[in-house]
Amino acid sequence: MHYFYILQSQKNQKLYVGQTPNLRSRLKSHNAGENRATKPNIPYELIFYSAFKSEKDAINCEQYFKTTSGWKRLRKMLEETLKAR
Repeated sequence: MHYFYILQSQKNQKLYVGQTPNLRSRLKSHNAGENRATKPNIPYELIFYSAFKSEKDAINCEQYFKTTSGWKRLRKMLEETLKAR
């Protein structure tokens, strides 16, 4: 399986989207500060993920949610989760 995921910084509530074949390992990597893009905002909490059989589908999902339309959709989709923070 390949996963599209959304993380939220517990430090400042910033969101990060990505994709990976190993979700647990990737979350540990982010929280260990091994990723330059997320290191300044650790720790992170996994707030959403979706599983795909195809790596290409996971990549396409990530690419969509990194667009302006995607960010708007994401914020609407997770409205209650983001409001609770």
